[in-house]
Order: sequence, then C-alpha cells, then structure tokens
Amino acid sequence: MNKNVFKTNDGVKISFTGEVEKQNIVKMVENCATGQCDCMSDETKKKITNMQVSGKDGDVALDLSGEISKEEIEAALAQSKVLSDTCC
Repeated sequence: MNKNVFKTNDGVKISFTGEVEKQNIVKMVENCATGQCDCMSDETKKKITNMQVSGKDGDVALDLSGEISKEEIEAALAQSKVLSDTCC
C-alpha cells in the first residue's frame, strides 16, 4: 500500500493506492472517531473537525478537515494498527 499525505486548504488529504481496501480505511476512521485508536494524541484528534472517505478499493482518499499538520497525520499513519495489518 502506498500512502501520500498532502496539505490542503481545509486540512490534510491522504491518498491510499495499491493493496488497500476502502472498508479498512472506513474502519480506521470509525476507530478514530469513537476513541478506539491510539494512533494520535487527543490534542491532534480535537483539531480534526471532519473525516471523509472516498474512492474505491485500490484507490482510496481520506480528507481530514481542521487545523492539523501534514506531519501530525504522517506520524498517526505510522502508528495505525489498522494500516499495519494487526487490526485492533
């Protein structure tokens, strides 16, 4: 799976390509929204005002709105249990 993180006007966009299933990204977002993940600090989570998943298997995008930095999101992706195939 390839992950590319881009800064946008509204926040950060993550593009997942290759071996990626949309349902796994949706699960990651749900875990984050319900506090079931430890991939980012509570401080970072509070900065995110909206999370939206789009695309299809093999080409999934995740748009995060809020005053967040590209670096914060890259660090969270590196710690995500869903993305490391050891799903929580």
